[in-house]
This record gives sequence, C-alpha cells and structure tokens, in this order.
Amino acid sequence: MSSNSVQLDRGAPYPLGATWDGLGINFAVFSAHAERIELCLFDPSGRREIGRLDLPECTDEVWHGYLPNARAGVIYGYRASGPYRPQDGHRFNPHKLLLDPYARRLIGKLRWTDALFGYRIDSPRADLSYDRRDSAPSIPKAIVSDDVFDWGDDRPPNIPWSRTVIYEAHVRGMTMRREDIRANERGTFAALANPNVIKYLQTLGVTAVELLPIHAFVQDRQLIEHGLKNYWGYNSISFFSIEPRYLSDGSRNEMRVAVRRLHAAGIEVILDVVYNHTAEGSELGPTLSFRGLDNASYYRLVQDNPRHYINDTGTGNTLNLSHPRVLQMVMDSLRYWVTSFHVDGFRFDLGVTLGREANGFDAGSGFFDALRQDPILTKVKLISEPWDLGPGGYQLGHHPPGFAEWNDRFRDSTRRFWRGDAGERPELAARLAGSSDLFDRHARRPWASINYVASHDGFTLTDVVSFTQHHNEANGEGNKDGSAENYAANWGVEGATTDEKIKELRARVRRAMLATVMFAHGTPMLLAGDEFGRTQSGNNNAYCQDNEISWLDWGMADSPEGREMISFVSKLIAVRQEHTALRSRHFLHGHREPAPGIFDIAWFNEDGENVPDASWTNPEHRLLCLRRATRNGDRTVSLLTLLLNPTAEERVFQLPQPALPGRVLIDTAQPNTEAELKEPKVEVKAHSAVLVYAKLEPATQ
Repeated sequence: MSSNSVQLDRGAPYPLGATWDGLGINFAVFSAHAERIELCLFDPSGRREIGRLDLPECTDEVWHGYLPNARAGVIYGYRASGPYRPQDGHRFNPHKLLLDPYARRLIGKLRWTDALFGYRIDSPRADLSYDRRDSAPSIPKAIVSDDVFDWGDDRPPNIPWSRTVIYEAHVRGMTMRREDIRANERGTFAALANPNVIKYLQTLGVTAVELLPIHAFVQDRQLIEHGLKNYWGYNSISFFSIEPRYLSDGSRNEMRVAVRRLHAAGIEVILDVVYNHTAEGSELGPTLSFRGLDNASYYRLVQDNPRHYINDTGTGNTLNLSHPRVLQMVMDSLRYWVTSFHVDGFRFDLGVTLGREANGFDAGSGFFDALRQDPILTKVKLISEPWDLGPGGYQLGHHPPGFAEWNDRFRDSTRRFWRGDAGERPELAARLAGSSDLFDRHARRPWASINYVASHDGFTLTDVVSFTQHHNEANGEGNKDGSAENYAANWGVEGATTDEKIKELRARVRRAMLATVMFAHGTPMLLAGDEFGRTQSGNNNAYCQDNEISWLDWGMADSPEGREMISFVSKLIAVRQEHTALRSRHFLHGHREPAPGIFDIAWFNEDGENVPDASWTNPEHRLLCLRRATRNGDRTVSLLTLLLNPTAEERVFQLPQPALPGRVLIDTAQPNTEAELKEPKVEVKAHSAVLVYAKLEPATQ
C-alpha cells in the first residue's frame, strides 16, 4: 500500500482512536498545536512502513480521516509536524513515530536506541537540539481491534463495601511459581482464570482482587542496562492496552475470560491505574506518544519556563488533567475497562495528582467532578492513593464522597502498636473505629478507609516482623532506595532464623496484625502471599525484581506453617463476614444504645472500666479493650469485644459489664482454638489479640 494508491476520506472527530465499523476504519487523534498529522501504515509484522497518509481534517482540535475498505488488524502509528520549540513547550518531530493514545492493542516491543529521543542526546544543547533519525523500527505499533466477546450472563458481583475484602496481587507474580499451571500460561490472565487459582481465592474468602497495573508499560532503559526489569508496571504508555506479557496467546479476550470466571465465583476485579504520569519521563526522556502529539496540552509545564515539566509525581512528568481532552482520554479509558472488560473498580496511583488544578489539590477538581457525575463510573469502586510528591501532596481524608483511600496511618499505627511502642493506644483506637477523625464528613462511610498492614510498596507482613532495616541491595542503588522508616522489628535476629522461639513470636505478631486489619471498621486489604508468610528477604522496594524475590512462592503455602496461616486468615475473614458489628456501615461514636447502658462502641481498660481521659494520655498504657454492640433482627444484641495486648507479658482482662456467657472466636496466640467462657475474665497472652462474642437476650435488656 502506498500513499499514492490510497486516500483517506474526511471521517469523523469522534470517537477518538481507531474504530472499525465493518466498512472501514475511522482514525481520530487530538492535537491542539500540530500543523500536520500523518497516519503511518505497516505490514503485518509491524516492521516495514507501507503507507503514509495525511489526516485530511481537523475539527475542534481533533485530526481525523477514514480509510475505506480497511479491516480490523491494520497496524499503524502517527507522525506529527509542528513547531519544535522546547522553550515554548512544543516538541513536534515527524521523524518520531507516535503511538496512538487510544491504541487498543500493541505489536512489537520498545527497543531502546538513541533514535527514540526527539533531540540529540550527545548534543551540548541537550533537549534544545533536534534529532532526525526515524524511531519507527524501535517502537511498538497499534493494531486496530474489534471488541467482540460473548459475555453471556456475566454480572458484576456488586459486593457491598461493608462486605468487601481486597486481595492485592500482581498478574505475573501471582502465578509464576504455580506448578499446577502450564508453563506458557504462568504469569498471565490465563493463569488467573485457572480454576485452582480461583478456588484458592474463594477458600480464602476475599471478595476482590486488586491487580497492579495491567496497562501496557515501558521497561526503563536504566533498569535494562543494569540487568533489571520494571516489575510493578507503574510506567504506562498506553491506557487502553493490556501489557502484552500478561496474555499467553496475545488475545485480549484472555483477560475477559478471567474476569468472567472471577465474577462467576463472586469475586470482583479492581485495576490499579496510573493516570498521573506517562513513561516519557522528563524533558530528557524519549518521544513515544503524548510528547510528540502535543506536549503543551498533555503535560503540566512550568508556567514561566515551559521547557521543563512540573514533577509532582517524582517520575519526570505529570499529566495535565486540567485540559479537557486529556481528562476526556482518562475518562474514556476508565469507561472502556468497565464496559469492554467488566472490571469492578479502580485504584488510582498518586490520586492527589489527578485532583490537582492550577492552585494545587482540589477535591472539586475537574477529574473528581467528572467521575462523580458519570453514569457508568459512579457504579464501580473508586480507591485513591491519597498522596503525591508535589506541594501539599498528603491528602488522606480529603477526597470527595464516593472515594475510598489507602490509609497509611492505619498501617503505621498497627505496626507501631504491635511493636510495643509507647503512646500508640489512642492512635490505634481511632484507626479501629474506621478513622472517623479522617473520613466522617460529607456523609462518607467507614469503608472509605482502606485498612492494611502491608502492600506491594514496602515490606511484606513477614518482613515487617523479620527485619529492622530494608535490604534492597539487589536493586543496584546501594541500598539507598525504599522507605527508611518501616516501623518494623526483627524480634531478635535480622532476617531468617532457625530459633523456634523467635519464629513463634514472629508468627504470633503477624496474626495479631492481621486480626487488627480484619476486625477494624473500614475495608480490609491483604497483600497477596501474606496469608502464608511470603517474604522479599527484606527488600521494601521490589519494583525492579521480576524474579523469585517478588513472585509468590506457593511451596510456602503448601508447608504446614503456610497451611495453618491460610486457615487462620480464612477464619478471620469468615468471622468478619458473620458479624456486622465488625464491619459497620456507619461510623460509631458511642452515642447510640442498642441496649440500655450498652453503647454501640466503647473503650475499656483491662479492668473492664471505661478508659478515663488521663489514661488515654498516658503513653505507658498499652492494653486496649474495644467493645462494639449491634441490635439484631430478633431484638437480641451482639457484643463483640476485642482485647489487645502488645506487651511481652500475659495479661488478664476483665470483660466489661454486663457479665454474660460468651465464646472466644479468635485467639491469635492459639489460632486453632475456640473456647467457651466460664467467667468474665480472659487471659490474653503476650503480643496477642482475642475476640470474644456474647449475645444479650431481650429478657435481660
């Protein structure tokens, strides 16, 4: 095909991207400052350019054209001509092939060469210079795709927030070491759809899997040169494409099958999405897509020096969601994953960046307003990472209604409390109550607090109790990367040990922290593998470790210790689901009385008396008793009393009045034991938590 034998019709400016309608393909791409956009067509291998056609029309800053008689499967890219004036924010260079921001599917891998850069990287003028080498041989291309898939009777599980338990996992790392899965399918959506994997999730009791980024991303040049890889995937280049490595056969329907099977098992799918920045980096980064199409529109630039990028993300650039077309792209992407892949929600990486306007973070930003009124996206779960690296970047509790937020104060307080730190009791009490001090405004609910003790970013739970310092030597940065403060303790030995006493103590503290997560108001989140003791050998920043450091070791899950821990976590989740007092839909403030003299939430010392103000302020008072009460449909009242002993000695708690016969549902020191209580006293072993259940009958109220 040559540009002489084929011409483009005018086409339409909407929808953006490449759309096959059965008779041909409409191409539409936004650029407010380009002077010319060329559509480049490639042979089936994606290696040889076979045609170059001008998009003939530009309507409302959208360039468009229609290729008649073309079918799905066409491979293409764009070249954009316009001013190359970096000092004014413009970086057009038609020698650089550009990936369509709306590309649905990619072919080929990015191959790092100097030709990917719009400037001569060896020039003393740096990015002010201009490079004329063709980048097409080194960049992935887009494939025009249809979205035909028979969803049958698939329906979203629609798990209520109050019953949601999230399992944070990585598509690749989840199954790379599963020997019961075919080798070519490990680390892909085909493996995630495997009945054995889904049955495991069902048995554990989680209701949602939150997948680390699955959008197509770029392998950082620096990592490759050091023999490493970008494992986490927070380096997106295409917001509509699946990372090719996560598809065993190249078909996007593989992900749809996984979603459908998870839905059939009652499990939701939440995607971790990265709309705060792209893989193009700073002004010294490559020209792959957005930069070459319209740098001044897609990115936030320094106002008085637009050669440089605002870097609120720490990655070199920040997407400009204040621009209506950039915001449209993000909204179109979100709706696409819901409508075409039936996903059930999103976790927004560096969510504060998405809510930034000219004057900083704004809970009424265009992004939040667009989401809150969208008829499709208001029906799915929305979770934000409530911080970024820009000015005023910590915004925990300040997102608008409809959002949940990762609660790092819960994580840190739980770790410090069970480490035995002084003065931590009031902080943990607030976190257990759903962090109402942070979220009880604008009619938000306790589920807005995503409660966790470990996530992909940082120590695993096992490493929290095995290391006092991070050990990131494998990352090649001299162990200088990663958080320096982890609120961790090794309990006697740094790292692995054969000392049975230390191993038992570590396991006990892990169980206590997991119980804290599951029995707090809010939405619990479990890091994949923490339920059987996964370790990263002290690496708290394993973003570049696509190997056994990061992959789940299912051999550990099959060990006696692993099976015992899995059983315990499953029991925690089951107890949470059974008792509404542990997952209240509303914030409790101790103002309501489900029974006379019994408040919906109350705090006690170990003597069974209400905690006086002076005791709250005493940093040496560490023991804590939390009782929650809820009225049942039969007029009975359920009492759930949580006893926490982070000290090194066994302590006896007097249960608060009324003295009722009860049952120990969970004892983290004796995970396989349930016991009836003969008297209102409970022995709580060192570094342990106990949950007691009792029922108040109508006649005794």
